[in-house]
Parts: sequence; structure tokens; C-alpha cells
Amino acid sequence: MNPRVELRKIVRNKRQQLSNSQQIKASEQLAKRLANHSKFQAANKVALYLANDAELDLTPLIQWCWQQQKQVYLPVLHPFSLCNLLFLRYQENTAMKKNAFGILEPKLDVTKVCPLEQLDIICTPLVAFDNLGARLGMGGGFYDRTLANWQQHHSLYPIGLAHDCQLVDKVPTENWDVPLPEIITPTKNFNFE
Repeated sequence: MNPRVELRKIVRNKRQQLSNSQQIKASEQLAKRLANHSKFQAANKVALYLANDAELDLTPLIQWCWQQQKQVYLPVLHPFSLCNLLFLRYQENTAMKKNAFGILEPKLDVTKVCPLEQLDIICTPLVAFDNLGARLGMGGGFYDRTLANWQQHHSLYPIGLAHDCQLVDKVPTENWDVPLPEIITPTKNFNFE
């Protein structure tokens, strides 16, 4: 079996084994950690995501962002650019729909799309990561395409978010993988800059 496919299977299983109370505690710890993060405190426009497949639940973080008057954006599958993402404004009353993967996303409204260069932070989900900053996603390459040239946007800063159990010894990488400057878990910040 492909080592990346095998690693995805192993780490997703670990993540799915977390109890409901462990998930809740991890989400609350992560929200506190990010609320104290200097880049988060300075950000106005933050791209987050809705948890799927036992990913960290960002609901406490989304609530904190709204309380701090920060604009929250969620990824939406691009309707005609395959495997690419758009980021749409997300508010309490945003109309939602399930995408092709069964994940809730805002209904497409071009007036609510935020160009990548106007975002301050993009938080990315991931399946596994290592101490060198390599991340392994679900395999669709959506965030790798989105972040391919993130350094060209002077204000944009990507942060990977993961459970502590998603840290592995080594992620097998491919040339299209985009390393992240920082990955944050409920208990630790990993900086790679």
C-alpha cells in the first residue's frame, strides 16, 4: 500500500478513537491557544473550517472570532475550478449546504467571496504532520493548491490545526506538498519558519 494512504488510515483511526469529552476539551484548549496567538489577535479576516471526520471542532474558536468582531470565512469547493477552494463569509445566519464530500459549506454567493490576498490567516485541517512542518491532508490537494504561492500575499499566514495524536515521526512528502510555517495542537505550537 502507498505509504501516504497507509499513514492517513492509521492517523485518521487514532483521531476517530478520541472520546467526545476528549474532543470537546481539545477544541476548547485550541481556541484558548489561538486567542492568545499574536497573529490571531491582529487578524481581521480569518479562514477556518467546519470539522469533519473527527477533526478539531473549531466552533469555540469561531465564536471567539465573532465576539472579537473578526470576519470568519469558510472554504467552499470552487464550482468550476476542480480541486480549488473559494472562501466565503460565514456568519450565524449564513445559509449552508452539503458539498460533494458531505461537508457543510456556505451556499455560493459571489458577493461573499474573499480573495485570498485579503485574508489574514488560513487555518488548514490536516491528517498528519511531523516535526519538520510537513503536513498530510486528505489527499485531494485542495489546500496545497490554495496555498501554493501564499508567500506572495504579504498579509496571508497559514496555520495547520491538528490533534496532538496526529504528530508522526515522518510524513512522506511529494513535490506538490506545501509546508506550513506553523502547526498548532491543543497543547503545543510547532514553528517552522
